[in-house]
Amino acid sequence: MSGQRRQFLSWLGASTLLAAMGRSASAQPSERERANGVKGAARSPVSDEWDMSWVEKISGEARAVFDVPEAGEGEGVWRAERWRDDYREVYGATPGDPTAVLVIRHEAIPLIMDNDYWKRFEVGRKLGIKDHDKKWAVANPVSTAHDGAPTKSDRYTIQYFLANGGIVLACNLAFLGRVVSEYGKRDDLSSADAYSRAREHILPGVILQPSGIFASLRAQQAGCAYILAS
Repeated sequence: MSGQRRQFLSWLGASTLLAAMGRSASAQPSERERANGVKGAARSPVSDEWDMSWVEKISGEARAVFDVPEAGEGEGVWRAERWRDDYREVYGATPGDPTAVLVIRHEAIPLIMDNDYWKRFEVGRKLGIKDHDKKWAVANPVSTAHDGAPTKSDRYTIQYFLANGGIVLACNLAFLGRVVSEYGKRDDLSSADAYSRAREHILPGVILQPSGIFASLRAQQAGCAYILAS
């Protein structure tokens, strides 16, 4: 075996190991950092334009960020909540542990919007999402529990996720391009007015970030393992 081939295989093995770990070693807080509550690469924002208070809410040894670029039927929310359930089943319930972060971006951005938005802009039909009656959904399937939905599905909603310590972040770029623009065209509004109108229909507790990529990487800096969840 040539020296170059051995070098390549050695590099490949190391890369595979890092991928299996889910995050680089540098993203993981050391034992001393954990003991001192340090969340990795902590910095203070230079302005208050973006709410970064969520970073300080990431705690405990079990931390994960669920990247949701596709709406599907809300599988990203289900997977995040399922991970918390599984972790607690295996290790028991520990206060503040585990911490799950949802990053909703790209084509999944309608998942952060309320039912008025879904009905008005026929989101269910556009995304191919149907309700329990096999009709085009006129309500966000993961916002809150809906009448007639199975009881077990109540847990897999953004409302429940937030109420139980979850963090939901959203891509402002996708919000601008896919939501704000709709209000601007439909209501003949200026960019600023359309943005203000659209924000009124974001689900309570969802935090806009400059981009989904920024939010996902910032969560990893705070010690979250990464997983593509949709």
